[in-house]
Amino acid sequence: MYSKEEASQLTQQFWTAFGQYIAPQLSAEGLKVNWVNYKTGLKHVYFKMQAGKRSASIAIELTHPDPGIQELFFEQFREFKNILHATLDETWEWELHGKDEYGKTISRIFKQIEGVSIFNKNDWPALISFFKPRIITLDEFWNDVKYGFDALK
Repeated sequence: MYSKEEASQLTQQFWTAFGQYIAPQLSAEGLKVNWVNYKTGLKHVYFKMQAGKRSASIAIELTHPDPGIQELFFEQFREFKNILHATLDETWEWELHGKDEYGKTISRIFKQIEGVSIFNKNDWPALISFFKPRIITLDEFWNDVKYGFDALK
């Protein structure tokens, strides 16, 4: 078991290592991008990568405080569902109005893997192999569809 400080250090080490590993990768538009803190340019729409003790996930998170507007964003993503799944070459889970770890209502489109731990350095290659192609592909998808969200800004 790790102390809170050790767990925090390991988490920071992983995300720093991942950030350095993926930094040379340019965005779909050919620009440098901070992959770990990916900016969609749209308020309340985030691409999030999370890793914990037993699992890891990558998600499109919709966090608008108004559940009705959040649902509009979710439905707009649903319009692009076939493009998303074709671009990713896999099916993701869709969750409208779930709760985050703070009890806040969010909607998510996500992929999760089990049996990996950010606290086990031997799992880091599996985590990197999980995150890297998906965040790059999410960027490609977003580059193609982001203008479909202009009316919701």
